[in-house]
Amino acid sequence: MNKSFIHEDFMLQSKAAKKLYHEYASDMPIFDFHCHLSPKEISEDKQFTNLSEIWLHGDHYKWRAMRTLGIEESIVTGDASDYQKFSAWSKTVPHTIGNPLYHWTHLELKRYFDTDRLLNEDTCDKIWNEANEKLQGGSLSTQNIIKKSNVRGICTTDDPIDSLEYHRSIAKNSKIAAKVLPTFRPDKAIEIQKEGFQDYIGQLGEAANIFIRNYDDVLLALENRIDFFAQNGCVVSDHGIQTLPFEQATKEEVVGIFDKRMNGEKLTEKEVEQYRTYTMVSLGQQYHEKGWVMQLHLGAIRNNNQRLFKKLGPDTGFDSMYDFNMAYSLNGFFNELDQTDQLPKTIVYNLNPIHNEVIATAIGNFQSGGVKGKLQFGSGWWFNDQKTGMEKQMTDLANHGLLSTFVGMLTDSRSFLSYTRHEYFRRILCNVIGQWVEQGEVPEDYQLLGKMVQDISYNNANEFFAVGLSK
Repeated sequence: MNKSFIHEDFMLQSKAAKKLYHEYASDMPIFDFHCHLSPKEISEDKQFTNLSEIWLHGDHYKWRAMRTLGIEESIVTGDASDYQKFSAWSKTVPHTIGNPLYHWTHLELKRYFDTDRLLNEDTCDKIWNEANEKLQGGSLSTQNIIKKSNVRGICTTDDPIDSLEYHRSIAKNSKIAAKVLPTFRPDKAIEIQKEGFQDYIGQLGEAANIFIRNYDDVLLALENRIDFFAQNGCVVSDHGIQTLPFEQATKEEVVGIFDKRMNGEKLTEKEVEQYRTYTMVSLGQQYHEKGWVMQLHLGAIRNNNQRLFKKLGPDTGFDSMYDFNMAYSLNGFFNELDQTDQLPKTIVYNLNPIHNEVIATAIGNFQSGGVKGKLQFGSGWWFNDQKTGMEKQMTDLANHGLLSTFVGMLTDSRSFLSYTRHEYFRRILCNVIGQWVEQGEVPEDYQLLGKMVQDISYNNANEFFAVGLSK
């Protein structure tokens, strides 16, 4: 049997790093304030039938790796059996060395299935059988995984038209260990240029019980849904947009642009950006009024492989980094809201690391209102969600701002086994700070540094989102 390298000091390369992780970070609770977990599966305490179902269904990170190894699409996402898919993943894993998937895979096997085996073609059947036995035993149902992972808070990602029925069901269930709150994600109402916009506006009106005839009705419907989400515990919005718009326009201009689009006329690029900007600013003002946090996920160019996108749909592994001029729009957008003192607490995530220092310096322009870390540079996201990306994000933030006020990590995942990403992040955080200690760049003051680690791991996010999670 191969022995796993996932030992207690995994990724901790100094005495200081080990002390910070084991004595301060490891036992901190988790607040997973951005993810794509299914509230239905939490509410119904779903029990997974096998390792493929919980591990491979919907995981486009793994799908990309399997495709790169030459695995046929019929096995990756097609009608192959769950065992065939797991077998293909077992074949792929040894080839992922250097990719965070190798670390994540073995962290998840260790933490949830208590195995030190390295996953490969030889261990495939043994791991498959042992893991499936644990899954079918009930100890790894969704609610039990949340409890086992010491998760105190979860924010899912939800469309404004969602009924939030499962969130209401969860809120009534005292057996669920974590608060599970919705996140308001209105991208479909903002992306006026996209196919299906007109149909979506009709759906938004139905959800808000408003017949939408004009742009004022759109704003009213969004306000209605914001109120509804707030009544169901929501404290955060999220915008997953390719670029942050900043093209100023009058209300009258935007009214005309909306009418033009609803009449089936083609919009100019400027008109698209004017609509997007005006709508985003209007929403930001409402978030400020509610005391919500606004999240901006910027820089993904999506669905690039049109042949496979048409076959498989979105979120199937055909997205990548976009490069664009962020500095003008980011500062302009923040300034537009700040001029009337209506800039909400905000977290900015970027997909392209060339924007790290643009964000780290821009947020410093708008820290105000007596709020600690009011504007945040979010943790390494998606393609930056790995050791180098996390280290770069943390050091760039530290160089230009205050790392100590950072709200830390989130899973951004559809898998209930991804809570180990918080452990991964904390080990990297402690290793970065431990290296500073070893090099004599910061004092070996564990009262100071230990509190900093605990704050970044959990306390800062708990304070920032103000949902009253236990400490």
